[in-house]
Amino acid sequence: MVPSLPTAAYSLLRSKFKPLTSTLHSVIESNDGVTSKLLIRLQRGDFVEAVIMRYDTRLGKYGGKPRPGGPRSTLCISSQVGCKMGCKFCATGSMGFRSNLSSGEIVEQLVHASGLSNIRNIVFMGMGEPLNNYSAVVEAIRTMTGSPFQLSLRRITVSTVGIINAINKLQNDLPNLNLAVSLHAPVQDVRCQIMPAARAFPLDRLMEALRLYQKTCQQKIFIEYIMLDGVNDEEQHAHQLGKLLEAFEVVVNLIPFNPIGSLSQYRASEEQRVLRFQKILRGTYNIRTTVRKEMGRDISGACGQLVVSLPDKRSKGSVPDIEDLHR
Repeated sequence: MVPSLPTAAYSLLRSKFKPLTSTLHSVIESNDGVTSKLLIRLQRGDFVEAVIMRYDTRLGKYGGKPRPGGPRSTLCISSQVGCKMGCKFCATGSMGFRSNLSSGEIVEQLVHASGLSNIRNIVFMGMGEPLNNYSAVVEAIRTMTGSPFQLSLRRITVSTVGIINAINKLQNDLPNLNLAVSLHAPVQDVRCQIMPAARAFPLDRLMEALRLYQKTCQQKIFIEYIMLDGVNDEEQHAHQLGKLLEAFEVVVNLIPFNPIGSLSQYRASEEQRVLRFQKILRGTYNIRTTVRKEMGRDISGACGQLVVSLPDKRSKGSVPDIEDLHR
């Protein structure tokens, strides 16, 4: 509410203006009910996708006792329509780059998602390279950490292929933000093979930027590593990665490759090879390493599968009002 605005003006504003510039076109639910893929129509007619992933942190054991916590939802947000990076294992890259999202369009993904779930965490791992839309992403994050969302910066993660100059700025603009780096290979030639944009970000310069970032922010860095059969999943790659990262405080997230049809020639690594890779990083280099549990694969909502397509009959749509936001 605006104190100086006459009460009668509110009805006029509601009749003449929409609270959001985008609309929630449809929602597709995974078979297990824990993942929702949102198709959002922008004012100019383009579409972007966002994904809600629901977890229960109480599942399993922690030190022989039930884990603390409870149900939580993470929202995977898009920052661009399409992407310039052209990663060969990612469906979004097949769209090419169309446009940057405004800060408002980024925040509105959270607004739409909040009508479906109580969002606790945000990951900028949807369509686009967030640090190629730096100003809008930073402004959106500042909005998300203010009223009415009140999210903690420590609950927001930005993923990047390694835009070095933007990483250098991020440590000053948003200290305490979580940084995830899509590394995907431990040596420059393999990285360029599967991520053409990596030619602009030599691995030695990227690692130096991460070293400075960690020294300044004193936070662990998340390393994303997609497991591609016969490309980057050999034991030698595990040792190369271990040597590259052993001086850092990192968490390595090994990601199973998700099928994207004819858009990629790659295959997923066998489970035993993934576990062997993890064992080397943990046992030889003492690097915390997890294997990502993929969610939403059956609705093409998992890592690397986001590409705009109109939904089928399973879809359902709703448009929440901005006043319905939680907290």
